[in-house]
Amino acid sequence: MRATKIVATLGPASNTPEVLTRLIAAGVNVVRMNFSHGTAQDHIDRARMVREAAANAGCEVAIMADLQGPKIRVGKFAEGKIELEPGAPFILDSECKLGDQNCVGLDYPELPRDVKPGDVLLLNDGLIVLTVEQVLGSQIHTKVRIGGTLSNNKGINKQGGGLSAPALTAKDMEDIKTAAALGADYIAVSFPKNATDMTMARQLANLALDAHAGTTGGNKAQMIAKIERAEAIPLLQEIIDASDGIMVARGDLAVEVGNAAVPALQKRMIRMARASNKTVITATQMMESMITNAVPTRAEVSDVANAVLDGTDAVMLSAETAAGKYPVETVEAMASICVEAEKAGISMPDKDFLDQTFTRIDQSIAYGALFIAHHLRAKAIVALTESGSTALWTSRHVVSLPIIALTPNQRTQRKVALYRNVQSFQMVQTGEREAVLRSAEALLLSKGVVKKGDVIVVTIGEPMGQAGGTNSLKIVRVGERN
Repeated sequence: MRATKIVATLGPASNTPEVLTRLIAAGVNVVRMNFSHGTAQDHIDRARMVREAAANAGCEVAIMADLQGPKIRVGKFAEGKIELEPGAPFILDSECKLGDQNCVGLDYPELPRDVKPGDVLLLNDGLIVLTVEQVLGSQIHTKVRIGGTLSNNKGINKQGGGLSAPALTAKDMEDIKTAAALGADYIAVSFPKNATDMTMARQLANLALDAHAGTTGGNKAQMIAKIERAEAIPLLQEIIDASDGIMVARGDLAVEVGNAAVPALQKRMIRMARASNKTVITATQMMESMITNAVPTRAEVSDVANAVLDGTDAVMLSAETAAGKYPVETVEAMASICVEAEKAGISMPDKDFLDQTFTRIDQSIAYGALFIAHHLRAKAIVALTESGSTALWTSRHVVSLPIIALTPNQRTQRKVALYRNVQSFQMVQTGEREAVLRSAEALLLSKGVVKKGDVIVVTIGEPMGQAGGTNSLKIVRVGERN
């Protein structure tokens, strides 16, 4: 099976049951809902559509609610857009109502307090570059360094970071309530600067969950930190520690730190997340040309493949599936690239365990299963799990055998949909251990995951039904049980 998961964004090109069904069939594991667009009811309706499409496909697909965050933008122009010439003066003014060739408004009135002469501002994802010359009250006087077409509501970044906008806006706080109401499995927090931002987002999500526990089952959403601010880079470890996973959000990050710095940062972030037993998503422009073309460029193929080889849990599609002409074909192409790249992966779990110390019994069992399965050349690692933790720990290491999570918890199935190399099935785990193991074998045989005579390594907890209770490891030859 394909180990690397695919995250696809819903939008006008994919907002129908028919297209969504085809996307899931093509290989989508996680559906991203971009909360920068649409109403709360739009998101709730789309979540219902995702659940129905996944149920019809006989699988579980995770839903990720992606918060807008403090996106700082210019205002609107009287004519919709202008053309900026290099060397021309241009004013950003928070009190300007409708922009023209000389100035434009701001939706972030604090920006004049965050900049000083000599600062560089990057507009429209860095395509337009302005140098700050002076700040007068509500006005930022700049000179155009790199010109181009500037239209309504384009984003603004400050080179090197340093904007004081909080990670969670009032809109985000309301959107967290919507995410809880629709039962989102993951909440992606935009522009966090430190661990405090992630802790606050988690607290708000937990409070919102309490109000919707009857409809969501009471399971907490996993918190994903989108790394896209320069200030986040020195504090990466504390942000990772405060999160359940991170997203390498290469768009805004590249604008703030420079394009050349991003590839090395991507590798570093993937490595750090995996070492901390957290998930990681690589995002932004992975198959950008397929918004309009039916095949990817060779550079895009290499980009996706390198993220896979680095060990990312998932690769993400944004406009490609939200607004592109070929959403299904894009997912199919990405899935094919992932499979080919994974063939070149090197499995070295022994090296991963050097100088490691394990203090938890369940974590020790997980790593023991990984080590034994690798050396026995087992067909699969099978984790009978409530919370999915065993599956997460084993998936942090590159191995060439699948990890199967068997769980009675539907929300756990959806959560592990993001984990690299993990496939899940729902299975009730009641009764004596031997009876449960026989049921597990029967399920795996029926799904075609194993065949009689295959060796599998099974992790299980006693008493069963207790999260964090994995304490046993068993080597089983399928079909040879009494």
